[in-house]
Amino acid sequence: MVQSDRIDLRRRMRDMEQKLEHERQDYRDVNSDFSRQYKTMQIELTNKVKRLETEVNELNEELALCQEVLRREKRERQQMEQEKDATIADLRHKLDNMEIDYEKILHDTLDSLTCQLSVARQGLEDKSPTLHQNYKGLLSELGQNALEF
Repeated sequence: MVQSDRIDLRRRMRDMEQKLEHERQDYRDVNSDFSRQYKTMQIELTNKVKRLETEVNELNEELALCQEVLRREKRERQQMEQEKDATIADLRHKLDNMEIDYEKILHDTLDSLTCQLSVARQGLEDKSPTLHQNYKGLLSELGQNALEF
């Protein structure tokens, strides 16, 4: 069933491709015929047209080309400005995010450092009486009075 559907679809696809190719060939033939007819008419009319009319047509074509070039360049400039604005907005967004991230890192680091200093201070405060006692004992053994220092 699936195989026959597949074969049928392929056959229809080939038929459509052949029809398309025939249409393309017909189009090329008609286009070629129109081109020949146009060239013949153009030659006949060119022989009848005065020199000034030819110059006017050439100037009109040049004007149309210049206008198209101008429109294209305006579109390109607009696109470049939009891309530039998008890039600037993206970079500003990234910069804002980096600023927030660095601020968080700084706060986290300062909080961690504060915590570590607090733990170290508490440890020193806990050991302080013992250390003082030990040093008093050592000074006493050496015959010194701790209050003199």
